[in-house]
Amino acid sequence: MGGFLFECPRCHNKDINKIGFLNGKPYCRNCILLRGETVDYKKNECHEFKYELNYNLSKEQAFISNEIIESYKSGKNCLIKAVCGSGKTEIVLGIISYVLSFGGRVGFAIPRREVTIEICDRLKSIFPKNKVISVYGGHTSVLEGDIICLTTHQLFRYEHYFDLLVLDEIDAFPFVNNDLLNEMFFRSIRGHYVMMSATPNDKIIKFFKDNNDVIFELNARFHHHPLPVPKVIIRKSIFKHIELIKQVKRLLKLKKQVFVFTPTIDKSESVAKLLALFIKKVKCINSKSDNKQALIDKFRKHGIDVFVCTAILERGVTFKDLQVIVFESDNNIYNAATLVQISGRVGRKKDAPDGEVIYIASEFTKEMAKSISDIKSVNKDLQDMLREDREQ
Repeated sequence: MGGFLFECPRCHNKDINKIGFLNGKPYCRNCILLRGETVDYKKNECHEFKYELNYNLSKEQAFISNEIIESYKSGKNCLIKAVCGSGKTEIVLGIISYVLSFGGRVGFAIPRREVTIEICDRLKSIFPKNKVISVYGGHTSVLEGDIICLTTHQLFRYEHYFDLLVLDEIDAFPFVNNDLLNEMFFRSIRGHYVMMSATPNDKIIKFFKDNNDVIFELNARFHHHPLPVPKVIIRKSIFKHIELIKQVKRLLKLKKQVFVFTPTIDKSESVAKLLALFIKKVKCINSKSDNKQALIDKFRKHGIDVFVCTAILERGVTFKDLQVIVFESDNNIYNAATLVQISGRVGRKKDAPDGEVIYIASEFTKEMAKSISDIKSVNKDLQDMLREDREQ
């Protein structure tokens, strides 16, 4: 190549073995797939910033919310390590309002499309005077707003753009361990960022500590009820399926809706067909489903009693009075963090704070044991906190 240096204009990759060309310009083979309109930064003319909630933040939520604002003012980024159902979104409403108040650009990034749609709908109702938009694959006609909710794949459009970028579910696929998406995240930041997860790994925690940034922990759900501790049922061979049918029918008799998590797409489809022999309103949902949002909306309106799903619904979605079964929870696709996230789908509403989580497996694995241990540890922290509050 005569000593010429080619560099990808998006991720700045200089490895000649990984560079291709588009319209005569060099791109690395990852970024060449990220084609589309990009957005230039300009200060937001809208300074509306008051959010509207029909309930108050808990004492713990309010404290962390105020501390995040102070951290931002002092130039610090933040990690929120908060138990499933603690109300992470409510915790960042204060910092979103603060950044909007001086005309800053706000982004709210999530790895998965379905969760992006749901958080956008929530923020539209919370910030009714602001332009809140969603940006994801196939939905990119409007790219500018006061608050931009987007999948992490769409961050390439917003280089050096966000005065505040909130990233939820930082340890979720496809963001976790994806170097390109991580690079796009940091290149899109103009000001500071807030990362959130119930189960951040040690690498993420070390990163924040090494950079002298701030870590907040919240081990209490906003309604102060404990996380459900999973019940383990060990069955071999065909008896697993018999047990599954039995448990689903039992929960339906209690007038509950049920998620049945399965480890693979093929398994979700076969289990859905099996359950449909015994139960009327059963649907399968996985990454191949064409009408995912329509199915989710139908489930929310009680048009579906049982969702047989993959990990596509392990995070971000909230349904009242939901019960969860993890079928073949001993599959190696389920690590402890994933099982904790799945368990966190239960009891997320103040008027329905409890529920059941059931593991059905052929054997009791270390990851299953660790997930139960982690949940019990969080619940103990909650009990200690409530006891200290009573004694004060």
